[in-house]
Amino acid sequence: MIHIEWPQLLLLLPLPILCRWLLPAQSPALQSALKVPFIEDFGQSKATYGSQKHPWLLWLAAIAWVLLVLASTRPQWLGEPIEQAVSGRDLMLAVDVSGSMDEEDFVVEGSPVDRLTATKHVATAFIERRMGDRLGLILFGTTAYLQTPLTFDRKTVATLLNEAFIGITDDEPATSIGDAIGLAVKHLKDEKANSRVLVLLTDGANTAGEITPLQAAKIAADHQLKIYTIGIGADQMLVRGFFGNRKVNPSRDLDEKTLTAIAEATNGRYFRARNKEELENIYELLDQLEPVEKSKQFYRPMHELYPWPLAFSLLLTSIIILIRLRFR
Repeated sequence: MIHIEWPQLLLLLPLPILCRWLLPAQSPALQSALKVPFIEDFGQSKATYGSQKHPWLLWLAAIAWVLLVLASTRPQWLGEPIEQAVSGRDLMLAVDVSGSMDEEDFVVEGSPVDRLTATKHVATAFIERRMGDRLGLILFGTTAYLQTPLTFDRKTVATLLNEAFIGITDDEPATSIGDAIGLAVKHLKDEKANSRVLVLLTDGANTAGEITPLQAAKIAADHQLKIYTIGIGADQMLVRGFFGNRKVNPSRDLDEKTLTAIAEATNGRYFRARNKEELENIYELLDQLEPVEKSKQFYRPMHELYPWPLAFSLLLTSIIILIRLRFR
């Protein structure tokens, strides 16, 4: 539908007529004392000829004025109402990209993949479901840094997550879980209370950083930041050796005790993901623990229409000026 933002400006339409009625007529300029008995002997002036030849100039001027007033009212085209879910929640994802995440102990679509690839596959679907949340992304290895600030643009968050790679933060095989939590607290502490959530996924233990995970968890609890921790990695896998296959535990470095303590200190929960299916179940459970929708809002896409009448008004005005200059 068409909507006029400032309809009161339509009252300006009769302004030219009012000016013609109310303003005094212009006094004729004094002419030379030379008088001639027959003006036709000298020929008709170009101005008089132009006025008689083009009486429709007045109509063009009227149309140009109407279009100008119409443009000033700011007409808009409003589309159909679109429902937008708004939860008011700020949810930060912290993903481990240290060297240990390249362990290929997960299977996606029948092919062995590393832990980071499996995380991307599952977390991307989780991000797409979080309509109404503001999402952010933290990547951490030896150092932690903010990859995406809080935003409603879920597509951008998913894209930047899928563009991450092992070692993107640095080349050293270390993990700074405490710094990742501290960075999340820094960017969430000023947001609305009781709506701050951090989902932290790692496959190791804290081996780097300026702050320990438990210290960071205490700070997070003081700022009412709830943390859900996810320990990722299989319990056992077969490794080929010189004397045949042998079973190893690829998650021997996973510090489940610390991850559990972090979750408990912040009123969150710790989850263990040994394969892709368990990881998917964890993210589905997070959808239940932190429901997406609290309220609904509607908005209508709007397109400005005023450039069209404004352009036609300027075009007609230009034509009038050119014709008057031609027959001056």
